[in-house]
Amino acid sequence: MQSVDWVWPKNKKIAVVFNVCLEAWSDGKAPGISPMGNPLPAGYLDNMAISWASYGPKKGIYRILDSFAKYGAKSSMMVNGIIAERHPEAVKAIAQGGHEILSHSYAMDVIPVMLTEDEEKKNIERCSQLLSNAAGAPIKGWLSPRGTPSAHSAKFLAQAGYTWHGDVFDSDLPYIQEFDGKKIVAIPLGTDVNDMPFMKFGNPPELMLQSFMQNLDIAREQDEVCIIDVTSHAHIFGRPRGAYFYEKIIQAATSAEDVWVGTRLEIAQHILSK
Repeated sequence: MQSVDWVWPKNKKIAVVFNVCLEAWSDGKAPGISPMGNPLPAGYLDNMAISWASYGPKKGIYRILDSFAKYGAKSSMMVNGIIAERHPEAVKAIAQGGHEILSHSYAMDVIPVMLTEDEEKKNIERCSQLLSNAAGAPIKGWLSPRGTPSAHSAKFLAQAGYTWHGDVFDSDLPYIQEFDGKKIVAIPLGTDVNDMPFMKFGNPPELMLQSFMQNLDIAREQDEVCIIDVTSHAHIFGRPRGAYFYEKIIQAATSAEDVWVGTRLEIAQHILSK
């Protein structure tokens, strides 16, 4: 555990961050996973998976937004740039709810490590413009699809004026990176409380609530500054049963007197103020 001489806002040692992924794939591309256990042969477009993922911007995101509004909580929402083209009303609804919108690349199949340096810079600029235009506010955070950057992503994001990125998994707490005099906060993404394993392995959604409560108990016992990431996908836990238990986590976090609930941008700003 990193040793730090600071605490979170409101003098809290435990921070909870609600991450919501609003994802889409480029035209002619499909998610690599779906509820169907039998993959199609190579060369066939999985239209079932495309339809399944489309639930997120069409329905799931609004159910999740309602849960946050119910408890007055704010989240960090990872949004693909293509969502701003296909569903600008969804991006606008997120912004109007007071949530942080961060860039999740143009589409889930546009992964920085697979791009040339010029393509990556253009992708960052494209996403920034699409999302900021739809949201009505600048975009200050970035997290790549599957958290996979190129060797130069952090530098390119710092040069583009981003405040933070989440493409790191090598620490428990945020830290500052500097490139040519420009600072950017690297905020690790915890994967322990995440809806993806429950979809992939058929675990009941209530186990995610159990995982959160266990993480909270561990944080209290250790009595150290920490972050608990709680991540959902609008096309997975945006459905009734998953959203029900995700809301239970929101309720538990917002009602805990020893927890500060904040966005990743607020975390970055807090770190930069030290």
